[in-house]
Amino acid sequence: MPTRTVLIWLSLAGSALAAETMPDGFVYLREIDPTIVQDMRYAGDRNFTGAPVPGYQAPECVLVRQAAEALKRVQSGLNAKGLTLKVYDCYRPVQSVASFVEWAKEPDEPKAKATYYPNLDKRALFPDYIATRSGHSRGATLDLTLMPIDARPSGSDAAPERSCTAPQSVSAPDGSLAMGTNFDCFDVKANTKASGLTEEEMSNRAALVEAMQSQGFVNYPMEWWHFTFQPEPYPDTYFDFPIVPRPSH
Repeated sequence: MPTRTVLIWLSLAGSALAAETMPDGFVYLREIDPTIVQDMRYAGDRNFTGAPVPGYQAPECVLVRQAAEALKRVQSGLNAKGLTLKVYDCYRPVQSVASFVEWAKEPDEPKAKATYYPNLDKRALFPDYIATRSGHSRGATLDLTLMPIDARPSGSDAAPERSCTAPQSVSAPDGSLAMGTNFDCFDVKANTKASGLTEEEMSNRAALVEAMQSQGFVNYPMEWWHFTFQPEPYPDTYFDFPIVPRPSH
């Protein structure tokens, strides 16, 4: 593949890199550990915007190599306990974040509200829940959950749309372990140590945090599914290359 010109610009929040191809240092998670389940929500229409998000041209998890290799070690430990990781989002292009900001400015959509932010007005999502810049764009942050290993593969296509805060008994609608809310739930119940959870939900969240922390991932306390590998290889750089299908070998 020929080398493309890389555009660089600076801002007070750090540097941003816009490129048409994936830079060195980034990898497809599937090439590091193909056993990790991928349910890449923003590459399809089952997300809070209701449509594929710009920048997601393939349902692939892309990460900096250090984070991907650490995730492989997490998976190995979980497999011994009969569990597997399931990732929802990994690297997120800057253009995708910008599309979220624009979505937040549009008129409310009743179905999205009922599913993803049932207890909030859409105007309250920005900037408290949807920021102009995301750590995902630095390549070491990802969103994920736990699943029973014998449930693989399990996608979200057959999962019913319902309030993200609806009770979860043994499992979530997509077959993952009960965590008290679905992924991308804009609600205080999504806080990692939220009140009102069942013992099983608290135990499942604690198991996820413990497994991830063991390999250098730090949880974002506002979202139980959100983790960042530290130290970040690119702590001040935001990337904008699109997620494209993996090249055939």
